[in-house]
Amino acid sequence: MEFFGQPGPGEARPFSRTVRAGGMVWVSGHSAPHDPARGVHRGATPEEEVRNALTFVDALLREAGSGLEHVVQVTMLLSDRADYATCNAEYVKHFPGGLPARHTVLFGVPTEARVGFACVAVMACPGGLEPPA
Repeated sequence: MEFFGQPGPGEARPFSRTVRAGGMVWVSGHSAPHDPARGVHRGATPEEEVRNALTFVDALLREAGSGLEHVVQVTMLLSDRADYATCNAEYVKHFPGGLPARHTVLFGVPTEARVGFACVAVMACPGGLEPPA
């Protein structure tokens, strides 16, 4: 197993951002990055938060040797069920090759994020070839 983005000493996050093992990649639940001191904001709308969160998740996947195009399962975390349709409309744009299996849950964590994502992906294969069935 290989762990990516393990928490540093004293960090409140008790998990790795991504884990790679056995040809698979697991990404922990993440919302869009938010660091106002550095000018980084989640987004002003649910659509922007979905776009920014999935861009962040894609970067984590790529660091581990995969990408959104290799995702097989997604958990969409919503803080307000009223955002469901709006978030879905943006979400589908990020999976043009086919929608992964998904479940959606309402969440409440100590953050003001409206949406977050966790996922499981297969590793990208050299030369763009898919793994044998």
